[in-house]
Amino acid sequence: MFRLSRPAIQCRRHLQRSTQPFTRSVSKFVSFNWEVGEVILKVYMASGTYSRVQDPLNLESLLTEEELAVQKTAHDFCQENLMPKVLEGWRTEQFNHDILPGMGKLGLLGPTIQGYGCAGVSHVAYGLIARELERQNTLYRVDSGYRSTASVQSSLVMHPIYEFGSEAQKEKYLPRLAKGELIGAFGLTEPNHGSDPASMQTTAEEVDGGFILNGSKAWISNAPVADIFVIWAKCKWDSKVRGFLVEKGTKGLSAPALKNKISLRVSLTGSIAMDSVRVSHDGLLPETKGLGSAFSCLNSARYGISWGVMGALEECLHRARQYALERHQFNRPLASFQLVQKKLAEAHTEIALGLLASLQVGRLKEKGALAPEMVSMVKKNNCGKALQHARILLDILGGNAAADEYHIARHAANLQITNTYEGTNDIHALILGKAITGIPAFAN
Repeated sequence: MFRLSRPAIQCRRHLQRSTQPFTRSVSKFVSFNWEVGEVILKVYMASGTYSRVQDPLNLESLLTEEELAVQKTAHDFCQENLMPKVLEGWRTEQFNHDILPGMGKLGLLGPTIQGYGCAGVSHVAYGLIARELERQNTLYRVDSGYRSTASVQSSLVMHPIYEFGSEAQKEKYLPRLAKGELIGAFGLTEPNHGSDPASMQTTAEEVDGGFILNGSKAWISNAPVADIFVIWAKCKWDSKVRGFLVEKGTKGLSAPALKNKISLRVSLTGSIAMDSVRVSHDGLLPETKGLGSAFSCLNSARYGISWGVMGALEECLHRARQYALERHQFNRPLASFQLVQKKLAEAHTEIALGLLASLQVGRLKEKGALAPEMVSMVKKNNCGKALQHARILLDILGGNAAADEYHIARHAANLQITNTYEGTNDIHALILGKAITGIPAFAN
């Protein structure tokens, strides 16, 4: 909560006496006089009204002191270390190699894991980290690509090692992954099998001394820079899907980068090719029991995504709102037009509801009362709403929507992919449909 100083209060009272009431229409002050409007806008941002724009349903009142501290730590890190580089990284597809070591120093990687150098905080705290990696504060902005990089590390690499790995695997990999000394990648999606992983063609054959992996994976975040890969393969001896740990440099393994993306450009994406890759018996994740194990990793990531995309939409709303207050057409600020206010109000509402839904899912997860369909609901809803309203808010910018320094177009491009990966919007609808009707609409 911002506090007004005594001079600011006096300034506000003077302006209220000299023009129409402050609370009626801040846009009229902006159009009354540009210099006065600058002062008014700053006072407005420092008032309780602006804090309600940022947190309309007082989400922060539902967070613990530890969660608030984690949120502030993540926020400060993002604004100091990631924000200054995001636009250049977007333009050049340049990966920020400092992101994971920096987060590791602060305990922000694998944060819900107990022990092994991890922080052991709540699942809500993890969601808040994801939100900060995509949201903004005043003039700052971050990116879905950064959140994707961290999400893969925490949910798709550290989580399966912690849940399904041997004690030796946990001790070997988790502390270094938690520090960001190692980068991980998660290999499930294949060139011909995205939403249907049960039909995967990557195989594992048991041989003397271990296993031989053959196959390929596609659209794998972190793959070009990964030190350790969690590879999901169909085992020839019983047709079950299991997870394997494959280290960078293993003979027959390659992970070339995919270039010229139009989304998630600050996150490195690649493919994985395995040509008779030999893995020792120690590389098998011993507790993996079919695709359900892989899906549990995905649900952990999907939960974080539901927070992250709301952070991205918060950034879009902030940008559109600032632009609408400052941009004048027909001798009036854009913010004074009803259709513009409707766009802002609807996005504002979806952010508040989406964050509260993710908070509830996080609390249920902590209690062990979470059903997978709940994660599908918030992933589907929040990703879909974030994409829908980012596109609507983009209209407020008019021709300036095409300029990347206004940032909303960047978020809209990213949100197109967050609406697709970790289960498409349609697939999550079918998961919910099965839960509602008891009838699966796709093959098991």
